[in-house]
Amino acid sequence: MLLIDLNGKWQMKRVDEASWTEAVVPGSVYNDLLNAGKMKDPYFRDNEYEVLELSSYDYEYKRTFTVTKETLHHDMVLLRCEGLDTLCELFINGVNILNADNMHRTYEIDIKDKLNQGENVIHVIFRSPVEYGLKKDKELYLCSCADAVPGISHYRKAHSMSGWDWGPKLPDMGIWRNISICCFDLGRLEEVFITQTHSEGKVDLDIKVNINNWCGLPLALLVSVETPDGKLLEKKTVNDLSEQNINLSVENPKLWWPNNYGDQPLYKLTVILLNGTMEIDRDEKRIGLRTLYVDRHKDQWGESFYFVVNGKSIFSMGGNYIPEDNILARCSRDRSEQLIKSCVEANFNTIRVWGGGYYKEDYFYDLCDEYGLIVWQDHLYACGVYDFNDEFKENIRLETIDNVKRLRHHASLGLWSGNNELEYAWAYWGWGERFGEKLKNDYIKQFEEFLPPLNKELDPVTSYLVSSPSSTGYFDDPNNENIGDMHYWDVWHGRKPITEFRKFFPRFMSEFGLQSFPCLKTVETFTLPEDRNIFSYVMESHQKNGTGNEKILYYIGEHFKYPKDFDSLLFASQLIQAEGIRNGVEHWRRNRGRCMGAIYWQLNDIWPVASWSSIDYYGRWKAVHYAAKRFYAPVLVSACEEGTKVSLHGSNDTLHKKSCKLTWSLRNYMGEILQNAELDVELEELTAKEITSLDFTDVLNTKQKRRETYLEYQLLENGAVISGGTVLFVKAKHFTFIEPAISTDVLEEEDKYILEVYSKAYAKFVELDLKAADAIFGDNIFDLTPGTRKRVELKKTNLSKQLTLKEIKEQLTVRSLYNTFE
Repeated sequence: MLLIDLNGKWQMKRVDEASWTEAVVPGSVYNDLLNAGKMKDPYFRDNEYEVLELSSYDYEYKRTFTVTKETLHHDMVLLRCEGLDTLCELFINGVNILNADNMHRTYEIDIKDKLNQGENVIHVIFRSPVEYGLKKDKELYLCSCADAVPGISHYRKAHSMSGWDWGPKLPDMGIWRNISICCFDLGRLEEVFITQTHSEGKVDLDIKVNINNWCGLPLALLVSVETPDGKLLEKKTVNDLSEQNINLSVENPKLWWPNNYGDQPLYKLTVILLNGTMEIDRDEKRIGLRTLYVDRHKDQWGESFYFVVNGKSIFSMGGNYIPEDNILARCSRDRSEQLIKSCVEANFNTIRVWGGGYYKEDYFYDLCDEYGLIVWQDHLYACGVYDFNDEFKENIRLETIDNVKRLRHHASLGLWSGNNELEYAWAYWGWGERFGEKLKNDYIKQFEEFLPPLNKELDPVTSYLVSSPSSTGYFDDPNNENIGDMHYWDVWHGRKPITEFRKFFPRFMSEFGLQSFPCLKTVETFTLPEDRNIFSYVMESHQKNGTGNEKILYYIGEHFKYPKDFDSLLFASQLIQAEGIRNGVEHWRRNRGRCMGAIYWQLNDIWPVASWSSIDYYGRWKAVHYAAKRFYAPVLVSACEEGTKVSLHGSNDTLHKKSCKLTWSLRNYMGEILQNAELDVELEELTAKEITSLDFTDVLNTKQKRRETYLEYQLLENGAVISGGTVLFVKAKHFTFIEPAISTDVLEEEDKYILEVYSKAYAKFVELDLKAADAIFGDNIFDLTPGTRKRVELKKTNLSKQLTLKEIKEQLTVRSLYNTFE
């Protein structure tokens, strides 16, 4: 196969303008205009609204390329477009060869008879998605996200590019993925599909290969599997069949496991199509040997819903992933790897790719394979109504084929889901009354009758869920906590207290969350000093959830004293977000078996904004991400307090029995012990249980005592603390905090810095930061008991820039909840 790369330098311009501008492909209109200095930074202040106007115009791209005589002698010459965003006409030498309307598809067009020997011209005209959507909505109104540009359900473009309740309205366009010319002779590989059969000490691989053999000659297939330790398994066949099944057996297989359950060994599978000894085509994939499915069986509570990997039940812990940037040209493998590494450091084992974005690049799923994150992949429909006409049906059929075939071999792929919140909306939001029976029936046709069997035909191995959330389908109480998955938003949207999470026992909680602001460093990137008030025009422009800033203040006020300044308010918002998510996750982990997943909304940001994310646009960890590292720890001790009573629980989400020691101490704010005890604890693998129940009613018999006393608890293994926390018996705003006088000592080792943190009084939510550089600390936003020295590691690789010991000491800042109020 010969490939002519058409990436690189192009020219672009607005259709109604004369002068051309240098462009880069893959890329986008916004990216090229930014690079040319013809567009303001859409993320700074309120520039978004001005930049949005640019998307009301049409744009065109062109370049020349050279074709040799030898190229034209190939049997087949195809133009391969891996990503056209979205509504465009494509021309080769002035001939219209493609009218594309789907960002999520790969297009291949036979162009052999359109090419000239020598110089050729490729020209692409992109039409405004904004104008198209507005026009189509006048013809037939289709509801979509209220925070998006209208009309997005009419065309197959990542919905969130047009705005969401955490993202700007910036519907970019352009050639966003690779574009090339591919040449073939005699035949080509059309499809490679691998299935696995596991038995004791062996995995049998069935490799189904579909071949387009137009020459009619016997062609050879060489299939090889390279093991993680470099051994090679091979098998070769020669025939003229269009479909072949090759079987290979892997003895003593090394199994792939999710993060914290085992390793992630990967096998390289190569399929080569040969004519004699001449290679015609090849396909390479990396696979992991594992069994992975969603268990759904009737039980005492309803119906189970959890991942099973290699026969072991997995409690899913992770976050919902959204696109990493509104300007897709800024995304990269390195950027995604940093994000996924942050997930793994916070003990994630699952990530949900939400349905309002796009199917990610191959490298994203490769990274999930490598780092051990189970991928829940939504198909790309979210919070909207769709007209399931014949043209749309064929368009999404081809889209589904492209992407399911591309992704199905990944070890990390655990679940396909038909859409995000569409069944929920038809069941609970009154859509049937608003939009009528035709569109309601279209939902049934598309998501119950069309997509599930199509997906199963393409990938009969991976589990499938018709919608998220969903119970039994067909609008039957889709958010039922006893069946399927659940989205819960009364905490936040309904302003319920954060302890409300404890009233629910979902089989799998796939969405829940609270908002917070990003840190001051991030806010400074999009504001001027005069903007730094959460109700300023600019700050409200970077808050897309209506009364979101008001809600953040509400939750802060429920738990903390009013912050003394802008920076303290940002910090306090992150603290209450962390406390809210912790309340939910720890409760569901205490109920392992009934509850088997907690995937919070949301992992990341698409731009700098107030949102539900745990990692902001620049990769900075918020308080909740540090908290996640603790509440997603494989072995966890958690507290459930009610008044002056506290029960302590152990959760063991490993494949090994744990022999631990639990210690607890009731202390006053000076750290003096009022009561304490320790006990040995045995935690069986993949279980949770109550360890002990404590009642301090007699000790904490006055309001004053309850305001001055806290409970500290720790779980130790081999003498080392592996989990712990503290409990207040009143809201934090009513606790008697005094100046904790926190001190730090910093030492340097070869690959890291060691920070020892200690205080003279109880300190809650101790934050470590650097004034200028960014850092990911080994632990952060922790509670500190006087008389103890907290040891925190800072790896040098987790610094945004290399710093000396002297510079670390100069830049280090420390604060706690006490420092947020006056």
